[in-house]
Amino acid sequence: MLIGAGRIRELVQVNAAAPNVPLISGKWLTAILAASALVVVMMLLRSGLFVAPDNRGFAVALAAVVSLIVLRVWVNQPAGLNQTKLRDFSEDVLAFLTISLLGVLASYSDAAATTGYSDATLAHFDTMLHFDWLVWYREVAAHSVLQHLGETAYSAIYVSPIVLIGYFVITQQRARSRQFLATFWLGVVITLVLFPLFPAEGPLAYLWHGPIPYMPTSALYQEQLIPALRMHRVTDIDLGALRGLVCAPSFHTVSGVIHIAAAWPVRRLRWPILAINAAMLLATPIEGTHYLSDMIAGLLVALFAIGVVWLGLQAMLASSAQRAGPLPST
Repeated sequence: MLIGAGRIRELVQVNAAAPNVPLISGKWLTAILAASALVVVMMLLRSGLFVAPDNRGFAVALAAVVSLIVLRVWVNQPAGLNQTKLRDFSEDVLAFLTISLLGVLASYSDAAATTGYSDATLAHFDTMLHFDWLVWYREVAAHSVLQHLGETAYSAIYVSPIVLIGYFVITQQRARSRQFLATFWLGVVITLVLFPLFPAEGPLAYLWHGPIPYMPTSALYQEQLIPALRMHRVTDIDLGALRGLVCAPSFHTVSGVIHIAAAWPVRRLRWPILAINAAMLLATPIEGTHYLSDMIAGLLVALFAIGVVWLGLQAMLASSAQRAGPLPST
């Protein structure tokens, strides 16, 4: 039986009135993360890569994950509202950290399987877009203030998710938090699928010739690590020294757009998150050594992930409508 648009709108209104009842259940999210972890382990084994356990980074990551798991188990049956919020926050932060860590590890395996570079194509698209990366780089290299601002803004990728999750938990909008996590997960997956098609050294390595007057946050890691991974000279991954290897599509752009979309319906978060992520995106070409073309690709990935998750939620609402029957009159 087909569900009319009016009926779906009614269900949307009901769902909005109960924002702490997510359509994406915890069991679904756990199953998705478990399956993702299994896939990443298989990818690493196929590439001959292993997570090195004998370093400070591994100890810190393990301590963070174990602490969040213990906290989540401790408040599994919350005694009050505060414990409920603590449970939800620990669970959602754990999910976000798991997605992030799995994504970075998978990018190492992806990089090991790549061949060639797409810098010429990406630089050509930048030329068509009238974007001159070298002009931006020279400007930043000549002004230490721009360097410090860029470094700070670029690192804000770690700020927005905690703010979003924290706000959604405090205001009991669990449905929004789950939607954000699902969208972020899908953005990571699509980025990892596309990355092997467009491996790149980055504009600093490809376009700049001669002594480097300013070394951005992302440095020359792509140029240095990708060949080493391809030739299996790197087999141990240090969790304390993880590097961004994905040039196209730009994952900072994917994340920034998803952060803005998640915050947009919330008046208190809309403009602060927009400002933080707009600054991050402005810093991304230099600090992340990204072409404008791969940032546009990141924008498209984010919009696709946002749209797919939204459509999926609408389908779940329609399914709920079919099972629930007519809404009671008030």
